[in-house]
Amino acid sequence: MKRGKKALNINFILLMFGRMISDTGTGIQMVIMPLYIIDSGGSSATVGLFSFMCLVPALIIYPFAGVLADRLNRKMITVATDLASAAAIMALAFGAYSGRMSLTLLLWMQVVVSLLYGLFDPATKGMLPQLVAQNELTKANSTLATLRILGSLLGPVIGATLYAKVGITVVFFINGVSFLMSAGSSLLIRYKHIKREPATGVPGFTADFSDGIKFVLTNKVILKLCIFFLVIYAVIQPIFSVTLPLFFRTQLKYPDTQYGYLQMIIILGALLGSILVSLLFSKEQEMTKSLVSGCSLLMLAMLTFSFLLFPHSLFLLGRGSVLYFNLLAGVLGLLSIAIMFINVPVQTFVQRATPNEYMSRMFSIVGMITKGGMPLGALVYGIILNRAPVHWTVMTAALLMMLVLVVFMVPVLKNHEL
Repeated sequence: MKRGKKALNINFILLMFGRMISDTGTGIQMVIMPLYIIDSGGSSATVGLFSFMCLVPALIIYPFAGVLADRLNRKMITVATDLASAAAIMALAFGAYSGRMSLTLLLWMQVVVSLLYGLFDPATKGMLPQLVAQNELTKANSTLATLRILGSLLGPVIGATLYAKVGITVVFFINGVSFLMSAGSSLLIRYKHIKREPATGVPGFTADFSDGIKFVLTNKVILKLCIFFLVIYAVIQPIFSVTLPLFFRTQLKYPDTQYGYLQMIIILGALLGSILVSLLFSKEQEMTKSLVSGCSLLMLAMLTFSFLLFPHSLFLLGRGSVLYFNLLAGVLGLLSIAIMFINVPVQTFVQRATPNEYMSRMFSIVGMITKGGMPLGALVYGIILNRAPVHWTVMTAALLMMLVLVVFMVPVLKNHEL
């Protein structure tokens, strides 16, 4: 597709702005959801179930979403799903305002939002390679990640402050407005839909999906990356969504605003990681260096985090001390940096290795496989933490993660697979 430089820049800026503003609203809401659930009478298992409901519906619809996004106009899919998400979140705001809010309503609305995100994500990722040149994909992915993270940066502090001062209703309302603004930004993108003549009916739909599956299975490097991310997400993401809020609420002696600061540090780590990837590893041949650096940081951060959770560490450093808070924040920041060092180059590799007609299907299948471990991991963490101490749970996860990283990285380095 031939585009002028000015149009390309405007389109990319509109895409970034839409994602940034919706991520800000989502960050404001999601950061306090574990605290809200616990304060409303929920347990660690309820928090795990909420995290499960955030992801499973999206994973279920991903295969269908990828086929639809390769057939239909990707821009219009993003606009429609943003508008529908805004309506769902506004329904939560109305429920909270009218006194009809319940954990059951929250869980069901999260199912709706998750389904809509499952439609939105493959369409958006499929659009990006048509808005920037291939040799600029790494920088574009890094820039997009940086600005989205920057948009989410104030979310934790704003969310925790609003929740403490004015309650949950305003939090829901702000998130709903952010989706409306994102829809408006996406609508302004000048995007040309490339029509194709797909087979019609259920057989045609099934054939399109099967073609996407075959493409993944025949590309051994992409398949290996999918399995690697499946384990990464299953072990690491519940640290942020389940373990941290439970540990903060039950073991530490800090006010709620400190929890917001921890979440801000996590986002800052991701922001710094995405910037460093753009500065240090933007060239195609440097993707392996980024992966090695990310895996090394991940092992170090996981082990250090598990040691900080032990009762002896809490006794020596102090459950409410400034020193302990700074150490905990530093380790969580390192975890985020490591994840970005791994995530950005892998996404770029998948985009470069995939033809446009397979792009959305590819990302839907890759997303379904890689993120499939997140809800299962959150559910397992929630159940285990009801029965086992948090420090031994995380230490076991850290040792498992070290084994996985070594098994994955050795053949990648030996065979120069990227």
